[in-house]
Amino acid sequence: MNFPSKLIEDAVTEISRLPGIGKKTALRLTLHLLKQKEPVTTALTDSLLNLRKNIQYCEVCHNISDSTICSICEGNKRDKSVICVVEDLPDVLAIENTNQYTGLYHVLGGVISPIQGIGPDELKIESLIKRIDSPSNETPVDEIILALPATMEGDTTSFFITRKLKDKNIKVSSIARGIPVGSELEYTDEITLGRSILTRIKYSTE
Repeated sequence: MNFPSKLIEDAVTEISRLPGIGKKTALRLTLHLLKQKEPVTTALTDSLLNLRKNIQYCEVCHNISDSTICSICEGNKRDKSVICVVEDLPDVLAIENTNQYTGLYHVLGGVISPIQGIGPDELKIESLIKRIDSPSNETPVDEIILALPATMEGDTTSFFITRKLKDKNIKVSSIARGIPVGSELEYTDEITLGRSILTRIKYSTE
């Protein structure tokens, strides 16, 4: 692709680094921004810089947050006896959009994948165990919902976590398999995902 300006080429190159954005789409976005008034473009760049510099991760659940503790963990209306374990940040947003779940979350930051060199120690599994055992819990944790991908890696991670919890008096359940095998939560429609949360089943390692 030939560009009439090095400035446009540089902008297209950077925008096309975003997932799902090809060179042609990046060019359309670049030209669109170029046509806007300067405050519009400045507002976009300022918001991205502010995001990069100031975003935090919740010290409790590892979700994205504006402060050290996220609004979900601090929410008085959340059921603190239930923790939903997810792979990554988009899964929290997907489940929240169903309006069917009122408990807490725990973001692992991935799933166990020996091929990619990701083991249990690279994930936030130990912090989940410590969180369950914490004497500072005002409400004891009664249930762990495993909302991990319906893939071999997701199942391996669910099995590992369940084995870690086997000696604790906690119900371990998983979302119903109305979600297609091999699919990602963030791409599942809200109705199917919501029903899977409501019709979750007991997770068994047997």
